[in-house]
Amino acid sequence: MSNYKLKSTKTEKAVVDAYKKVEDGVVNGYKAVENTVVGAYKTVEKKFVDKFLENVEVEKEED
Repeated sequence: MSNYKLKSTKTEKAVVDAYKKVEDGVVNGYKAVENTVVGAYKTVEKKFVDKFLENVEVEKEED
């Protein structure tokens, strides 16, 4: 049995390239928003820990 595939056309390549540009823009935008949100959360978390918590040494239990 022979294997077949559709011939690539100029239109197909243009559509696929346009789709990839849109996809990359959306993904990069999402990553930028995610990095901003995570960065803000880490800042708030660090300030909270510094203000309200203190480091406690945990004694290791012997078996």
